Amino acid sequence: MAGAAVSAVAMTAAPAMAQEIEEIVVTGSRIASPNLVSTSPITVVGQDEIKYQGTTRVEDLVNSLPQAFASQTSQVSNGSTGTATIDLRNLGPSRTLVLVDGKRLPPGSPGSGGSAPDINQIPGALIERVEVATGGASAVYGSDAVAGVVNFIMKDDFEGVAFDYQFSFYQHNNDNGPARDAVNRGRYPLPDDSVTDGFTRDATVVMGASTEDGKGNVTLYAGYRKIDAILQSERDYSACTVAAGAGVWNCSGSGTTFPTRIVLTTGTVGGGTAPANGQLNDAGVFVPYYQPYNFGPLNYYQRPDERYTLGAFGKYEINENVTAYTQLMFMDNQTVAQIAPSGIFGQSFNIRCDNAMLSAAQRTQYCGSLAGTSNTVNMTLFRRNTEGGGRQSDLQHTSWRMTGGFKGDVGGWDYDVYGQYARVNFAQTYYNDFSISRIGQSLDAVRNAAGQIVCRDDSNGCAPYNIFTPGGVTQAALDFLQTPGFQRGYTEQKLASGSISKDLGDYGLTFPTASTGVAIALGAEYREEYLQRTVDSAFATGDLAGQGGPTLGVAGGFDVTELFGEMRVPLIEDAPFVKQLTLDLGYRYSDYSNFGGTDTYKVAGDWAPIDDLRIRGSYNRAVRAPNVQELFTPQGLGLFNMDTDPCAGTAPQFTAAQCANMGVTAAQYGRILDNSAGQYNSLDGGNPNLQPETSDTYSIGFVATPSVIEGLTLTVDYFKIKIKDVISTVPPDLAVNLCGTTGNAAYCSLITRDPTSGSLWIGTIANVKATNVNIASLSTSGIDVDLAYRFDLEDVGLADAGSVAFSMVGTWMDTAKSEPLPGEGVYDCVGYHGSTCGVPTPEWRHRLRTTWATPWDANLSVSWRYISSVKAQAASPNPLLSAAVNPLNRKFDAYNYIDVAATYSPIENLSLSLGVNNVFDKDPPLSGVLAAVFGNGNTYPGVYDSMGRYVFMGAQVKF
Repeated sequence: MAGAAVSAVAMTAAPAMAQEIEEIVVTGSRIASPNLVSTSPITVVGQDEIKYQGTTRVEDLVNSLPQAFASQTSQVSNGSTGTATIDLRNLGPSRTLVLVDGKRLPPGSPGSGGSAPDINQIPGALIERVEVATGGASAVYGSDAVAGVVNFIMKDDFEGVAFDYQFSFYQHNNDNGPARDAVNRGRYPLPDDSVTDGFTRDATVVMGASTEDGKGNVTLYAGYRKIDAILQSERDYSACTVAAGAGVWNCSGSGTTFPTRIVLTTGTVGGGTAPANGQLNDAGVFVPYYQPYNFGPLNYYQRPDERYTLGAFGKYEINENVTAYTQLMFMDNQTVAQIAPSGIFGQSFNIRCDNAMLSAAQRTQYCGSLAGTSNTVNMTLFRRNTEGGGRQSDLQHTSWRMTGGFKGDVGGWDYDVYGQYARVNFAQTYYNDFSISRIGQSLDAVRNAAGQIVCRDDSNGCAPYNIFTPGGVTQAALDFLQTPGFQRGYTEQKLASGSISKDLGDYGLTFPTASTGVAIALGAEYREEYLQRTVDSAFATGDLAGQGGPTLGVAGGFDVTELFGEMRVPLIEDAPFVKQLTLDLGYRYSDYSNFGGTDTYKVAGDWAPIDDLRIRGSYNRAVRAPNVQELFTPQGLGLFNMDTDPCAGTAPQFTAAQCANMGVTAAQYGRILDNSAGQYNSLDGGNPNLQPETSDTYSIGFVATPSVIEGLTLTVDYFKIKIKDVISTVPPDLAVNLCGTTGNAAYCSLITRDPTSGSLWIGTIANVKATNVNIASLSTSGIDVDLAYRFDLEDVGLADAGSVAFSMVGTWMDTAKSEPLPGEGVYDCVGYHGSTCGVPTPEWRHRLRTTWATPWDANLSVSWRYISSVKAQAASPNPLLSAAVNPLNRKFDAYNYIDVAATYSPIENLSLSLGVNNVFDKDPPLSGVLAAVFGNGNTYPGVYDSMGRYVFMGAQVKF
């Protein structure tokens, strides 16, 4: 029925066929119709594709589609929200609406950046199919459907008992020569030549029963999933953080080092001979160089994860006019995101020349003739807490989603009235970070009467943090300095909705040129959204050294009342050259409590000149209202990625005059320290005066089912989405670049440098302002291609050999344009990636699956995934993106992946599956310049297969 409903490509072994004519509803409309063919492009992912991919994480299933782009996945560590989100068209996950059986999934998390729905809430084993409708759909579903809608259709009419178990792991051969050479040159450990890791176990039990009269059914499910961690140290291409050198990869890293690095900010006192920028060596002497810290190995390439799911779907036909139904879904998910150790990230301290932790040689080296006195030398310290281990963010989300309603037929009018309540509880505990306020206390040391080194101020259990002596850090010092951070919160959604629909042909409202009547749907909806996040004082005051600044609490909400309607008008049917001509209309009015009313609408048409060809087109006006976090998050310091500070170093990229535009003094020019990790301070936060985004979506295409080629379906659709008043920030790296090159006050006013050092990353004053505003515009366009073809091998002379099916989904991207500030230029990210463009936007992506359905209760399937080449954004000729780029960082080649899978049913109630994705263990492309958050381990794990071969096996037993 799904295949008939959308007349598009279901990514399955063979297109599904309608078994009978009945009223059905397809994503993108509330009007039911016999054998409805959508006027908007819809892609369907069916149960077979879920099995062939070995899906245990729902985000992996959706991200395999060329319309979807990597967002929050299990392979994000630095910047992880602990959720899994969907990003259609690379327009951001907040612009993709996620539904379960046509009803909203709630916001995913009150944690920072977590407002998009978390599809961890959806148990993969219960998915009947996934319908993806790209393009605006706000007139039908309301806010957030700017890029499109992903609707998960669940199994809700099950009878019996089924047990489903999936087991999977990664196998990889570490034989990347250039990466291994870099690791060897950096003298870092290499992983084993062959590794098998990342084990996943996923078990689900489903039980269902129907009443004797067939009027009711209850389906219950319970699931458990456990995913093991993978460290970046376990792959040779991520065993160190790479940087492009002279034709070879080198290991790079952070300027916050181990052992201790010291930068003298005011020079020495008493004629000391210490280097102005040096590092402690193994002998306890400060030498005039430092080794960048390799922060990659302790980062998780795959986060450990443990999830429990539980739920029930029920329905009962009370009488011929009323059916009651309910959905109850529960999830508890816990994951840990681990990154490199915390420490002292460039804080300045006045260290006394009689400090007990300094050796006699060190005192002389830094204080000269004043060694042993109470005089001080000002030091900026950089030191990793390698003794304490990686920073760990323990993230837990517990969600409830409860839906109940009635549907049926009254007087020939179909109705659906329901209420929904959803809540997501959030808990984050951050381990192994340092308390900034305690570092200075622990660095000021004296000897007590017994000759022991102690804190001068020994309150609060202070223990000296001896970073001046190799091996001098004690557990007592770690106990004093390491402090946990706590965040707690919840999101809450309340929704009441009712709609009616009718084929008005029953009342004679039918065009004289058509046989099918005009159909309408009308409805109203009320929705409340509320979010609250509280943080402890360590987060709120910015006392956690490894956070980049304070994380503030947030609380707020809004409500919206909406009226909506749709109309389907068959204009002409069964006429010469017009087999069918239909017009679709839709309108929704929304009244928000915080900013007032918005209008959304759609106009779509469908023309079939003959049975074998349909031409369709549509226009949608969609909106996205600002979410609670965008509105109410307090402003505070964060981090952004930039290749280099163009005003840093002894030979800055920008001239003194260009740097003066952003506040660099003549005394600072040529003396500003750069951050080798490429991370700088930003001022982030919300804005309660935000207005909704508006978008216009256009599509035109055709569906061909040529009778001369039985079993072939081809759809081709052009799309264009334009979004205005985008809720965004001025990209901080772009603000720095344009301030220097243009001197435009709109950019320069966003930049505040540290008054002492001129830095953009040292201290708590330096930042580039990146708070939310309605300022940008986005647009994207391209062509989607869906192809399905199935034939019996008997037709080509192979009797009793089964059938072969081909299914292909591909997307050609024409444009992906952004205008950060009105009138200040537009850049196009098709074919590029980077700190401004984000994850790669390849010009062409596809998945082609070939499946042989044998006559022996077994299916064999091969999939070819293709990603066209992309370049670093610095290689773009656009002045908003272009910059110097090393040839090694310049380009990712095109990628081809081959996957194989098989299913077998040896007996009626047993189904087995086995498969390998990335059969040839292809290494991911490497770059030293990546977008923040989704770039991890020198590549983009959500885009490319970064772990190696994925081996999966599963079994389903039914009773």
